Amino acid sequence: MTMTASNPAAVAVSAASKRIFNFSAGPGVLPEDVLRQIQQDVWDIAGSGIGILEHSHRGKVVDKVWEEAEQDCRDVGNIPGNYKILFLTGGATSQNHMVPMNLFPKGGQWKTADYIVTGYWAQKSFDEARKLLGDAAHLVCTTEDRNHCYIPAQDQLKFSDNPAYVHYCSNNTIFGTEWPSEPAVPAGVPLVCDASSDIYSRPIDVARYGLIYAGAQKNLGPAGSTVVIIREDLLERCPKEVPTMLQYRVHAKDGSRHNTPPVFAVYATGLVFKWIKAQGGLEAIAKHNQEKAKIIYDVLDASSFFKGHADKAARSLMNITFRTPSPELDEKFVKEAKAAGLDGLKGHRSTGGMRASIYNAFPKAGCQALADFMREFERKNG
Repeated sequence: MTMTASNPAAVAVSAASKRIFNFSAGPGVLPEDVLRQIQQDVWDIAGSGIGILEHSHRGKVVDKVWEEAEQDCRDVGNIPGNYKILFLTGGATSQNHMVPMNLFPKGGQWKTADYIVTGYWAQKSFDEARKLLGDAAHLVCTTEDRNHCYIPAQDQLKFSDNPAYVHYCSNNTIFGTEWPSEPAVPAGVPLVCDASSDIYSRPIDVARYGLIYAGAQKNLGPAGSTVVIIREDLLERCPKEVPTMLQYRVHAKDGSRHNTPPVFAVYATGLVFKWIKAQGGLEAIAKHNQEKAKIIYDVLDASSFFKGHADKAARSLMNITFRTPSPELDEKFVKEAKAAGLDGLKGHRSTGGMRASIYNAFPKAGCQALADFMREFERKNG
């Protein structure tokens, strides 16, 4: 890293590669080892003489890619045998209609589906469910009253009687909040989680869920694939009249290759699973993520200049949101940070200020570089 204490405005780069630090909320930073493997495999994968972008999705090379990606995903998450792993398209946004279409059959025994709203994407999930289910989409709780800066306590969750499922978003990318653990739901009710921005950032007990989905582009790989982990018994809830490509059952039966899938995105996601295993698995990843986030949160806690958006008890380890005393200083901070090699820090319009996304592959050195920059910026502008 070229940044020094005597010159904190110098361009900060990764010592290993001379790349600048990418704080983008998504697509997010990828492991350098994965990027280097991709460079090789785009030209020639597995000695086949053909690059991964050119291989048939029905060929033996891609068969092996698929088999390893599924197995490594299962190994990393310790996923029980009665769960299917699907690689789908359409991003997490498409899951907003696939979940109710598959898990809430019309004329079934359920009269409601429950939604917990703790941020922008959780609200979008609820809004999409309302389009399909109408008033049957039940709002359990919303944190809108304080601009989504907190995670609700268990006694704030007002579930309906016998819902088809309970949906929540484990990490709120825009607002920088994260559930410390999954909410307790009524016995026998499947818990559905949008885990797009914190999946595999810490250990997870998959058996507590009915369905988990995540767009790969934040913590698992490049844009283009969505990982779905679904308990097998839920596959049969889907009505036959649901369009073929929107049925989890069809994708499970055909190994996520009912049609031509996003081969490259799944291949790259498979490499990230291998990288996580090489780091020591989710226990080691979680420890590293806690150490990284602490570097930046320590600056916020010691500062009278910067203000974090999230309550301390609700802070995300993936997305750190904060601001200066004014929008003008926020703009100056983002501009000067980018010039110093700290890119992607502009916050979402819902919260303003800044957002530092520090997903699994983001290096600790980048967190230290941002912390140094923040202290110097406060010294000059505070």
